[in-house]
Amino acid sequence: MEYDIAVIGGGPAGLAAAIESKKNGINNVLVIERDRELGGILQQCIHNGFGLHEFNEELTGPEYAHRFIKELKKMRIDYKIDTMVLNIDVDKNIKAINTEDGFMEIKCKAIILAMGCRERTRDALAIPGSRPVGILTAGTAQRYINMEGYMVGKKVFILGSGDIGLIMARRLTLEGAEVLGVAEIMSYSGGLTRNIVQCLDDYNIPLFLNHTIINIEGKDRVKGVWVAKVDDNRKPIKGTEKFYECDTLLLSVGLIPENELSKDIGINIDNKTQGPIVNEAMETSIPGIFACGNVVHVHDLVDYVTEESRRAGKFAAKYAKGLIDDSGNIIKTEADSGIRYIVPQKLRIKNIDKSLRLFMRVSDIYKNAKLIVRANEEIIVDKKERQLNPAEMIMIDIDVEKIPFNTRTITVKVIGEGK
Repeated sequence: MEYDIAVIGGGPAGLAAAIESKKNGINNVLVIERDRELGGILQQCIHNGFGLHEFNEELTGPEYAHRFIKELKKMRIDYKIDTMVLNIDVDKNIKAINTEDGFMEIKCKAIILAMGCRERTRDALAIPGSRPVGILTAGTAQRYINMEGYMVGKKVFILGSGDIGLIMARRLTLEGAEVLGVAEIMSYSGGLTRNIVQCLDDYNIPLFLNHTIINIEGKDRVKGVWVAKVDDNRKPIKGTEKFYECDTLLLSVGLIPENELSKDIGINIDNKTQGPIVNEAMETSIPGIFACGNVVHVHDLVDYVTEESRRAGKFAAKYAKGLIDDSGNIIKTEADSGIRYIVPQKLRIKNIDKSLRLFMRVSDIYKNAKLIVRANEEIIVDKKERQLNPAEMIMIDIDVEKIPFNTRTITVKVIGEGK
């Protein structure tokens, strides 16, 4: 099989990238999805809150996905579901398999990686205790309840305050379960403020900051968990232990970009984001292979995934048509004090029309803060913020005309009152 562009992943990132590629003059586009339907993780997110930026209205996850699936089909973009990609190479060849076509070799001019992310499991945390039934990641519980119709437990404790965990605290409560609390090892929540208010505060579910689980009890089924306060080094403080009797433990302890394919082919990975290092075109270190969405860095809003993925689709189309300008200086973006990471990590000015949006996160909570962007040593952006939170992504638009001709590095730093 031969396609101009193949998109690996049929979630919100892959759908947006494929549609944008077609809009930019590429008729031969293929989307490859390993699940039984398009839409990705959105299909199990039946709560609202999606689409506020993209459509100026609140949609559920399936509603948001359906709008893009409908457009994809209307544009007659090819897609294959229930299909597993086994391998990609630097020549943009894809090896994949499914039960209908069998083993396939697909040759492309460009590839867009849009595989999304996965949840951290108990193995990544090394929590002591037995291994009984009743320990699940929050996303797994969400799929069981919302898509498969199974209730996961009656008395639940949640470790980690990521958005999925917060949303599942509310969802379980609405289904009749008792949610005893949410423990978070950090001094701040890992989820959006609106989810803390709507999913915990509105249902009187306590959030224990600077706390973690130090032991799990139970043989056949979870019987309970021991929770303790932690010090500044995130070590349990002796004498603060408390036992919570429960039959279910949900883990919402972070997401990891799904980059096995990226690593196997030798794409350079950012140690901070755990995703590919990309440039202004969302192109990875291997020419013609692009990446977008949660496979690059974990987003808090799907609307931003869509925006970023359109950029990848647009430039993949340009690459397939030989229109990307590879000449000129490469500018590096660097995270200075208070900034955890910046995406994209590299810029080529000639490929940017008027302005470029940088995505980033801070490393701590800051109040009455100021974001300073420098090109070399010259300040080109000075932006005030009342509060900055690691859980909420920051976006800064940079006017290309403000970037001096000889710029080698663009740095971003935070000045403000740390919490």
